[in-house]
Amino acid sequence: MTVLTRWHVGPWTTRGTRPGEPFEAGRKRTPDELNFDVVGLARILGRRLSGRDELQVRLWQNELRPTHTRLVGVHTLADPSNARLLEDTAQEALAWLGERAPDGYEFVLTDAMELRPVLDLDAEVVAVEAVVELAGVDLPASRLATAHVRRAASGSWYAGDAVCNWSGPHDSSDVAVAVVQAARNALIDQLQAAGRDDLAATSARWPDVPVER
Repeated sequence: MTVLTRWHVGPWTTRGTRPGEPFEAGRKRTPDELNFDVVGLARILGRRLSGRDELQVRLWQNELRPTHTRLVGVHTLADPSNARLLEDTAQEALAWLGERAPDGYEFVLTDAMELRPVLDLDAEVVAVEAVVELAGVDLPASRLATAHVRRAASGSWYAGDAVCNWSGPHDSSDVAVAVVQAARNALIDQLQAAGRDDLAATSARWPDVPVER
């Protein structure tokens, strides 16, 4: 089973209203639209469907996304049984994604599909983001310490998140990784200074710095 390469913590879909909540046209997906986004996300990330299931996805798309310029937050499936089928399919996609979450992280469906750090200090792998969240204090090194490394179209390497680069350009991935590792070392010192030796002690179980090639 292929594990997904982490590229950011937080929402991986547009946010939507939950069942029973009032729609927010133009701002948030309807529950059906959100479920469709979850199914689509899994397909984008490599989930394969049968020909029959692919046809069903196209039928949902035609009903929920009739035009490229449609207003989000207003479209629902006319048949309640069809909506239940979409919800069930979204739950299957969520389970598929959950099996491929990087060690130390989990996918959670709230009002969006989100990747979150697992807040378990006894886990075999402890995400750096989990340590930062549990610390509950200002840790200046945390932003770069939680960064991943990726290569730009120019060929240079950067450390950052899905939106921003916080360090770079660098000539190689090794140099960029070393920058993130230095920030992690600084984070350990800051945790100890804050009296959180328990969190600093998890550093031996932090995952390797993620590198997207």
